[in-house]
Amino acid sequence: MRLKSAIWVAAYLRRCQTEGIFGAVRRRGAEDAGAVFVKVASLDGNAVLYTPAPQTAYDDSRPVDRVFTPSTKAPVPEQVVEERLAKEVNFDPDVWIVEIEDRAGRHFLDLAKG
Repeated sequence: MRLKSAIWVAAYLRRCQTEGIFGAVRRRGAEDAGAVFVKVASLDGNAVLYTPAPQTAYDDSRPVDRVFTPSTKAPVPEQVVEERLAKEVNFDPDVWIVEIEDRAGRHFLDLAKG
């Protein structure tokens, strides 16, 4: 069984905080199963948006893990990320938006499971 989105987000932000990285919930979604989008701002006007990976990216042996994929191969202007997030909210008002600020672009999503 997958962790509720609210619990996953709280644990993810705690993980970032232990590494000295600022993160905050910008938008609360559905407590139980809202999709989570993570914006990683590099504090130079650019960002990368990490979105829930398509179902084909999930490992059959670990179907409860949350898997994320970057929406672009390289950082893009933050306005581009904000436009995409606005579209996601219009499509699904239950989404979560988490913002991380780190000059090095660290996000720990490869370590975040649940």
